[in-house]
Amino acid sequence: MAGTQLNWDQYATAWARLHGGFDPRAAAPVVRAWLRFAYHLGYVLGRLRVGPTPVTVFGVLLCVCVPLLVGRPGDGPFLGALFVLLAGVADSVDGAVAVATNRTTRLGYVYDSIADRLGEVAWLIAFWLLGAPGALVAAAGALSWLHEYVRARAVAAGMREIGAVTVGERPTRVCVALVGLLVAGLTGLIDVDLIAGTITMAAAVWALLAGFGLGQLLSTVRRALIDAG
Repeated sequence: MAGTQLNWDQYATAWARLHGGFDPRAAAPVVRAWLRFAYHLGYVLGRLRVGPTPVTVFGVLLCVCVPLLVGRPGDGPFLGALFVLLAGVADSVDGAVAVATNRTTRLGYVYDSIADRLGEVAWLIAFWLLGAPGALVAAAGALSWLHEYVRARAVAAGMREIGAVTVGERPTRVCVALVGLLVAGLTGLIDVDLIAGTITMAAAVWALLAGFGLGQLLSTVRRALIDAG
């Protein structure tokens, strides 16, 4: 029943059903710990009657703050990294609230996907503001968008599972944005002129991983849809 709180085992079963059968209880220790953290925080928010949509909106607002903060002299990139981290937590927790309180909906899934794409645009704008070339930033964003679009179209075409877990998934983008901004901040403490080169490398890593991940996904989708007949 909607609004009923799930315990961890019930949550893990429901989460696996929504993520292509991947059971969080069988994940690597770090991943399992992160998902349990998201579950417990989502459980608490559910008890406080906080729904998943406000958490999603809050996460988008955190992302929008990133390009507004990175230009601050001295601590701008560090603040941007902090807000990327907080947005990543919100991104995990909104789904956890929905699953833990048995309030998952197809519309909520769409809203969450839109929020993820808007957040990534904000992070890439921050990269550009720090000196990454516009063409490279646009390529990174386009490849990430294609990654998600291909998976969505493949599912619509009959692929029953998520396909491959590629190197270009959403958690990878969060890590690249977080680490890229942190390293840019650290190099900026040495010489402010090094920030642009550092964030350009981060954008290049984003684009390379997104491109390779897209190739992995296309290969898996091709096999899955051919096998499906």
